[in-house]
Amino acid sequence: MKHKTWTTLLGVALAGGLTLAANAQDTKDSTAAGIAQYREMLADGNPAELWEAAGEELWKKPAGPKQASLEACDLGLGPGVVKGAYAKLPRFFKDTGRVMDAEQRLMYCRMTLQGLTKEEASARPFSSPGKSSDIERLMAYVASESRGAAIDIPLAHPEEKRMYELGRRMFFYRGGAYDFACATCHAQPGLRIRLQDLPDLLTADGARFAYSTWPGYRVSQGEVRTMQHRLYDCLRQQRFPEPLYGSEVITALEMFLARNANGGKMDAPSIKR
Repeated sequence: MKHKTWTTLLGVALAGGLTLAANAQDTKDSTAAGIAQYREMLADGNPAELWEAAGEELWKKPAGPKQASLEACDLGLGPGVVKGAYAKLPRFFKDTGRVMDAEQRLMYCRMTLQGLTKEEASARPFSSPGKSSDIERLMAYVASESRGAAIDIPLAHPEEKRMYELGRRMFFYRGGAYDFACATCHAQPGLRIRLQDLPDLLTADGARFAYSTWPGYRVSQGEVRTMQHRLYDCLRQQRFPEPLYGSEVITALEMFLARNANGGKMDAPSIKR
């Protein structure tokens, strides 16, 4: 009788545990669905459109000591070609002899075309309360011109391959006060932090979802944030040393993610939490 009682209690406990697990999964699924629906509702009126318009105006406006616009900037498809360029970055540029992402290339164009110093061209890369960023606005415009374009990172040049390998090593490198790596949060399926699903960036679907949607309008910050800012913030949360804006480390990580996202369709600037 005692054995039968324990068997019954064990069965009830197991059933209860399975029910709790099922309920937890249902809650997770419904939360994810709710967030997706929320983003879809906001997408029709994405505030990033304001940044795109402001960025286009800045792109075409003469500025700097040379009083020149950025309309002759070569983003990789030839001087003045913006359409589809973001989807093919980072890439190797012969005129600099190195791999550059969109933000590094913008800095280069502002220096060579408009006559700004490096410090001026990279000033205030990220906005703060009461202080807007021209770089964020320009990147919103440039990225928007690749909306719907396929991400195309062929790694055709030896420097592109080197940069990809550097990015891969950085992705798995553990360090900082928490002994974290990018891979700690983004190298396996099903992880989340608070209400946010963490994409597995080693899979094509995960990498495409993540890479194709930056820059993005951050609802919680009321600003458009660039890919450089996104990776900078990840390293900050890992308690890594603060990288310089436009550093090779960030470009390498971008190259790794972009290559993993190959074939995905750009959908930036998107809307983020």
